[in-house]
Amino acid sequence: MLAEPPPPAALPAPAGPEPGPPATPRVTTPVTDRPGPAAVPRPRARADRPANPAAAYWRRLLPALALLALVTRLPSFRHPLWSPDEGYLAVQARMLAAGGVLYDTVVDRKPPLLPWLYEATFALLGDSTLSGVRALAVLAHLVTAALLAATARHRWGDRAGRTAGVLYLLVSVGLNPEDTQAATFEVFILPFTAAAMWCAGKARWGAAGLAVAGALLTKQTGGAVLLPVLWLLGRTPRAPLSLARLAAGLALPLLATALLTTPSGLLFWTVTGSGSYATPTGSELHVLLRALANTALLGLGCAALLPPLLHLARRTAPRGDGDLWLWLASSAVAVLTGFHFFGHYFLQLLPPLVLLATEGLHLLPRDRLPPTLTAAACTCVVFLLWGVLAPRPELAHAQRLADAVRARTAPTDRVLVWGIHPETYWFADRAPASRYLTAGLLTNYSGGRDGPRVGEAYAVAGTWAVLGAELRDRPPALIVDDSRGKPFAPDRLPTLRRFLAHRYEPLPDTVDGAVIYVRTDP
Repeated sequence: MLAEPPPPAALPAPAGPEPGPPATPRVTTPVTDRPGPAAVPRPRARADRPANPAAAYWRRLLPALALLALVTRLPSFRHPLWSPDEGYLAVQARMLAAGGVLYDTVVDRKPPLLPWLYEATFALLGDSTLSGVRALAVLAHLVTAALLAATARHRWGDRAGRTAGVLYLLVSVGLNPEDTQAATFEVFILPFTAAAMWCAGKARWGAAGLAVAGALLTKQTGGAVLLPVLWLLGRTPRAPLSLARLAAGLALPLLATALLTTPSGLLFWTVTGSGSYATPTGSELHVLLRALANTALLGLGCAALLPPLLHLARRTAPRGDGDLWLWLASSAVAVLTGFHFFGHYFLQLLPPLVLLATEGLHLLPRDRLPPTLTAAACTCVVFLLWGVLAPRPELAHAQRLADAVRARTAPTDRVLVWGIHPETYWFADRAPASRYLTAGLLTNYSGGRDGPRVGEAYAVAGTWAVLGAELRDRPPALIVDDSRGKPFAPDRLPTLRRFLAHRYEPLPDTVDGAVIYVRTDP
């Protein structure tokens, strides 16, 4: 074995004085410019840069839009009803709740989505008020504003999103209050059309198809948004697959609706049975004047949008807004369809107009935005004051007539109101004696048509035979002639005139010119 090495020799101590007692060692911490890894603080998010900018954006914007939507719709809660369309829907909902069958014993020219919505709201909140439906109309406007804000933000940035949402709500009241404050078909079209364009812009084609179907099932003209959606689809690289998804999203709700109702009845009442309604023949001047009046009102309500729209229209640089111009053009065709030009038809123009004006403002200097918003707000206030202060003579007439009907009938009695104000049934709380709630379906007077094409010969096919059977099988306890000199008066309709002469007699007192007939063979 090898020997272990000897221990190292001790080193000699350095020369110097003899050391004293050992000093206490002094521990010093080295000063460094950098802390160690354990001392590095965790980074904090800056106060002016939130962790989720999109969420913060909507947390600020949505409450403001909700408040503005409520303020611009406050006049809608002032009156129990704003238009005969609301009255028609309210009576339809009661008939459906009582066991009626849509497009059979309950009929209208419109698709079923809104009657079902009224029925559901009445089931939850009662059928004596439209407050629940009016609240849903406020929500519809809020959703529309939010979707337009999302579309504008995606295209032009945060400021454009806020601009589009606010501008839409300000101009959404810029027509006759009867057309903007009522909870009718066009109001509930708007969120579906805005959703269809937003989904198409995000390439969510199945959802876009569902949104188009929702618009179409609310009112036929809502389907006009399909054209700009197809325009956007054609610019995608996988167009055939996208088209299949869009078609599926569109077709499935339509097929389900046809199965829930009667397919033949749905097709007849919403498409093929309205040929005489969709023509201006016989009332051209009347229709033209209405078109000019409502176009002028729309121009006044959207006056603040005109400068940015004109600036955008004059711009010659290449742009990617062809879908918005097509949306505006297809909506204009929807307004023209039927040649009636009611004010609420024009609501369908507002979403594309607002987005195009927002794009124009995006291209203009920033200092053009405050005057535009101020002008839109001032115009909005004018229309809101109109809604609050304007009298409603036809509403007062319908209420007086309903009081007279209620005083002369029992709650279980059925009555026939021969006129164009179905709200009389709702105010009187009496069931209608016929599935035809207005004289329009039986005379083609719908839409105020006052020319020669009014009478039995121009009714929806088969309606007079059905009415005759209804009146013979269960004669109404009371019939109200509310024609008041209009061309659908009973003395111009042989079938109704004979029925009244054989079984009814008029009371001596009238209600604002409306004649009440009571049975002679009770």
